[in-house]
Amino acid sequence: MNSASKIYTTDELTNQIRNWKGSGEKIVFTNGCFDILHLGHIDYLEKASDKGDRLVVGLNTDESVRKLKGEDRPVNSEYARARMLAALGFVDAVVAFGEDTPYKLIKTLEPTVLVKGSDYLAENIVGADIVIGIGGSVETIDLVEGYSTTAIINKLRNH
Repeated sequence: MNSASKIYTTDELTNQIRNWKGSGEKIVFTNGCFDILHLGHIDYLEKASDKGDRLVVGLNTDESVRKLKGEDRPVNSEYARARMLAALGFVDAVVAFGEDTPYKLIKTLEPTVLVKGSDYLAENIVGADIVIGIGGSVETIDLVEGYSTTAIINKLRNH
């Protein structure tokens, strides 16, 4: 499957999720900037995919990354980040969102499982109320120590 075919608009993905759920599949949702893909991201996404049948990744738009991380970010464009995520075999769909949080997207998509890193408390995870309210679950995954995009950027700057 071509990686670009796994990049959806919200409307397209809403229909796709309806089809997947209609087949009894469990939809896992996570989100992030995923600016410079590294081992920490791969490990996290792979573990997230094990929580259900389909992994959907909400990707911050370039504008929202700038608001969250600063004017010199993202390093990679939204399209490049989406294609890299979509190229991973365990990622089933990538959808961009421009808001500060994915709350509206989660409300629209209604995933079965919401996943974030264990650096978040489950009750503080954006969208947890929605997913729990529809009978789903919220789970956290331990992150691989020593890997972050910011650390990689800082290392490059210092060399």
